[in-house]
Amino acid sequence: MPLATSLVTLFRATAAAALVAGTVGLVPAQAQAQAQQPADPSPAAVATARELIMVKGGNAVFDPIVNGVIEYVKNAFLPTNPQLGKELGEVALQLRKDYESKRAELLGEVAKVYAQKFSEAELKELVAFYKSPLGKKMSTEEPAVIDQGLKKAQVWADAFSEQVMSRFREEMKKKGHTL
Repeated sequence: MPLATSLVTLFRATAAAALVAGTVGLVPAQAQAQAQQPADPSPAAVATARELIMVKGGNAVFDPIVNGVIEYVKNAFLPTNPQLGKELGEVALQLRKDYESKRAELLGEVAKVYAQKFSEAELKELVAFYKSPLGKKMSTEEPAVIDQGLKKAQVWADAFSEQVMSRFREEMKKKGHTL
């Protein structure tokens, strides 16, 4: 699997659960998004967006990404160089330290996206909400709600798939084909 594809998969796996509820309706087609987004949000809006991410606990979602990328690259080298396992592990440990600042860089990139989608005033309202008792409860409970919701959706989709498969078989049998 290409590195870029794996990195996207890694990012989606670690970030999707935390972001799904808040951003599902915010991702229009790329061309439409570019037409609607300001090129550069104000530094104050980005700072407020960063605060929002922190208050929501989103920074914890992004923390594993840096280490995940380092591990992915290390593991890409390992099969072709198994005798270098110890040294690759040492380099990975050093790179984790060297690239610690990348966490903040990624957080800044995500904050820019929020700042492009919400005005500074809206971001301040969101920060206030997530600092409220209900907002704190939302931050605490939302990951479990999303996890349980995704599990329920999977069970539902599996059952629906069986229903659709049966219907396909029935309809194709009417046409003289057995599936």
